[in-house]
Amino acid sequence: MNVSLRALRYVVTTADFGNLTEAARHLNVSQPSISAAIAQFEAECGVQLFVRHHARGVTTTMAGTRIINEARLLLNHARDFGQNARAMADEVRGEIAVGCFWTAATHFMPGLLTRFAQSHPGITVRLDEGDQQQILDALVSGRTELALSYEFARPEEVVAEPLAELPPYAVLPADHRLAQRERISLAELAGEPFILLDLPHSRDYFMSLFRAAGVEPQIAFRSRVYELTRGLVGQGRGYTIQNVLPRTQITHDGGRVAAVPLTDRLEPVRLVSLKLRRQAPRPAVEVFARHLAASFAPGGLFEPGTLSPHATVR
Repeated sequence: MNVSLRALRYVVTTADFGNLTEAARHLNVSQPSISAAIAQFEAECGVQLFVRHHARGVTTTMAGTRIINEARLLLNHARDFGQNARAMADEVRGEIAVGCFWTAATHFMPGLLTRFAQSHPGITVRLDEGDQQQILDALVSGRTELALSYEFARPEEVVAEPLAELPPYAVLPADHRLAQRERISLAELAGEPFILLDLPHSRDYFMSLFRAAGVEPQIAFRSRVYELTRGLVGQGRGYTIQNVLPRTQITHDGGRVAAVPLTDRLEPVRLVSLKLRRQAPRPAVEVFARHLAASFAPGGLFEPGTLSPHATVR
């Protein structure tokens, strides 16, 4: 069947008034328009809805009563859908879906979400954390509408808005022989056990740093968990490289680490907001995107120097 919501309204209103003339007056349309819509509806479903009484209006048939009751439910659903859609388009109300890379979520999202809830209490943010590939897949599939992540393996259909550049740091046990140095090179760590954060695209980035420095890393342990790599370093099992540094150098299990800048000319990771190129963002999503940009701008929640000791905010 190919029945419009307008036709359903004509049918239901006619049943309510029991008269085509009164239904037409109530809907502010012509009586022939309603008659034609009812006739087409009956032809589409193959059921007579009304019994016409000369000069006495109409009454519903038994089958017509059941169909009209279903039509009322459909119209109610359509009304609710319209109200919800208008709420989603309202920049001060509704729910938005935001993706975030795991490490960025841990470091930035508590403050971002708290400040956003204070300034926009009518907008609910549903957070979807994952690795880079999961973040990109969620955007492309439409499960999320905006993401805070890195400029890794970005497809053409995803647009990136730069937020900050985060240089790499060597993270060492606090009692390591180089932990008190102002800067070190990767060559000075050659031969020592390296603990790799083994996430899609992240691992490629870390390995590219060693290639750029002409060093072959001695990978002793791989983990997909950011804090586990820090915990192993704190227990003296090796060193790792990180770009997003916590404000504390104490690990979850009580170990201690030290973050030391690298002297090598190495590529930073670029923290960006991501969105789908072909999708016009809803106003509520635009509000959160502006909140992200303002938070990483000078004077924002994450001032230059608070992301890591030498982070550059753009």
